[in-house]
Amino acid sequence: MHLNNIIEAIGNTPLVKLNSVTQGVKATVLAKVEYFNPGNSVKDRMALRMIEDAEKAGILKPGGTIIEGTSGNTGMGLALAAIAKGYKCIFTMSDKQSQEKIDILKAVGAEVRVCPTDVAPEHPDSYYSVAKRLNQEIPNSFYPNQYDNLSNTAAHYDTTGPEIWQQTDGKITCFAAGVGTGGTICGITKFLKEQNKELMSVGIDTYGSVFKKYKETGIFDENEIYPYKTEGIGEDILPKNVDFSLIDTFIKVSDKDGAVMTRRLAKEEGLFVGWSSGSAVYGALEYAKEHLTENDVMVIVLPDHGTRYLGKIYNDNWMREQGYID
Repeated sequence: MHLNNIIEAIGNTPLVKLNSVTQGVKATVLAKVEYFNPGNSVKDRMALRMIEDAEKAGILKPGGTIIEGTSGNTGMGLALAAIAKGYKCIFTMSDKQSQEKIDILKAVGAEVRVCPTDVAPEHPDSYYSVAKRLNQEIPNSFYPNQYDNLSNTAAHYDTTGPEIWQQTDGKITCFAAGVGTGGTICGITKFLKEQNKELMSVGIDTYGSVFKKYKETGIFDENEIYPYKTEGIGEDILPKNVDFSLIDTFIKVSDKDGAVMTRRLAKEEGLFVGWSSGSAVYGALEYAKEHLTENDVMVIVLPDHGTRYLGKIYNDNWMREQGYID
C-alpha cells in the first residue's frame, strides 16, 4: 500500500519506554515520539488540520498564500501541506530561532521573514504583527494564527489523544507536555480526561513565561516575562488554545536543565530530539519523582527532532558558551 502524498504519513507515531533517564522514578514513563511525523514534529498534525478547516470554511481558496508566525515546526507542517495542496507560504520568525529552522523552511519552498525577538507582541516589527500585516496586504491569503485557532487543539483531540489512549491500553494516569500555543497539551488532555477523569495533566513551562503564575493566581504578570533561550514553549501572551482548566499543574524548567536533558535523551535513550523535548522530560520526571507510584503510567510528548538544533544543543562549543556544560 502506498501513500498518495507526504501528508498522508502524518500521525500514528510510536510510544517508546524511557529506561535510563528515569532513575529514581517508580512509574512507567513512555515518550510519544513525534519526530516520526514527515515534517519531524508534532506540529504537522495541527498544520494540516488548520488548512483543511480553512478550506472547508472557504477562507483558503486554490492558489492561495499561507502566512504564519512560527518558531519553525508549524511552518514545516504548513509547507508540506501547501506542497501537497498547491499553496504558497510566507513565514515570519523571531531572530532567536536557529539558522537550521530558517534553512529547512526555505528548502521546502517557503519565503521566510526574520523579525526581532526582543519587542513586545503588539510592536509592528514583532513576528506576530508582521504576519498579520502581510495577511491584510496579500490577496487570497490565509493567516492560520496557531495561537488562537482552535483547529490546533481539535487536531490533537482527534488524533494524538486517541493514539495515546490506545497505545497504553487505557492505562495512562499522568500526561505531560510542553505548553506553547497550548494546542497539543489541551487537545490531548481533553480527550484523555473524557476517558479517565482522574488523569493528571502536567504542563511544562519555562522561566520567562507567564503560564505558571497565571494558572496559580489568575494574574497576567508582566514581571514574569523576560528573554529565555528554549525554543517552542512558554509565551508572553495567553493563546486561546491554552485552556487552563484542563492543565492541573505547571512546572517551570530552566534553559540549562532542558538542554542537558535533551543531550541525555540522545545519548542514553537513542532519542535524537529537540530542546523542548528535554524540557518536557526534565519537568515531567521532577513531577513523577514526587507524585507517582509504580502503578502509574506517564506519557510525555517529545515534540521535535534534533536536526533543528545541531548548531545549538548538539554543538559542544555553543553549550560551553552558554555555561550548560563544562
